[in-house]
Amino acid sequence: MGLFDAFKKKECSICGGEIGLLGNRKLEDGNMCKACASKLSPWFSDRRNSTVAEINEQLAYREENRARVAAFRTTRTLGENPKVLLDEDAGKFMVTSARNLAEANPDVLDFADVTGCDLDIDEDRTEIEYKDKDGNRQSFNPKRYAYSYDFYIVIHVNNPYFNEIRFKLNHSRVDNDQETLLDGPNAMPRSKTVGRPAPGGFRPMPGGARPGMAGGLTSNAAEVRASVEYRQYEQMGQEIREALLQVRRDVRANAAAAAAPKQAVTCPWCGATTTPDASGCCEYCGGSVKG
Repeated sequence: MGLFDAFKKKECSICGGEIGLLGNRKLEDGNMCKACASKLSPWFSDRRNSTVAEINEQLAYREENRARVAAFRTTRTLGENPKVLLDEDAGKFMVTSARNLAEANPDVLDFADVTGCDLDIDEDRTEIEYKDKDGNRQSFNPKRYAYSYDFYIVIHVNNPYFNEIRFKLNHSRVDNDQETLLDGPNAMPRSKTVGRPAPGGFRPMPGGARPGMAGGLTSNAAEVRASVEYRQYEQMGQEIREALLQVRRDVRANAAAAAAPKQAVTCPWCGATTTPDASGCCEYCGGSVKG
């Protein structure tokens, strides 16, 4: 490919429009513009391995989804942003942070599409250091660490274009605002945001020596996990997980009940031995049968 070809504008294989210099989205057998790419599901992640035909199929599905969004009636809301919206009457749900649902067109899925749900708590740690008299960073002995956490929900689904919906519950890392560079080896840890002692402090090792000495304070993990913020997001995640697993169980139980063979009963209205129909009525006289 020559230098001119590298800068030559391409044509979108989906809409036929011209693609700008930095606007190309590669497909397995073609190119796609940013406008067409923005119409794909936000949970779709396999664009580069998708053909033009497959992308067109997904865009057709996404257009059909608009009718499902218009018919969606929220009966229960879980989480903060994004939110899990349930339409319990229709047996459907969506995950979105959008205020204008019609414009965002979030994927509407059936409760039956849920195959599992996990709460994933991501733990990270940062070494806490101090500045010596020359302003150089030094490690404590033993080393000290500040822990932080992110909370993710992973909804496993049966969908032709994605198999999971993963999103974060918290807006910023849950870390008790721990300062990680102290003014000296004996400085007390302070909050990064308000300049006061960090909540919880550190968990002491056996021996209880002063900060910076062997056997001293080494970790604030237990304190962060005991914080109100940590417990709030943990509870939020468990609530979402249990709600989605419960609707999945309900769908499966209803399907099993519908598939179970009906038992013959005696109709209290006409006295015939009958197998109730789908509406629970006698097949001969149409009267309501309890069985």
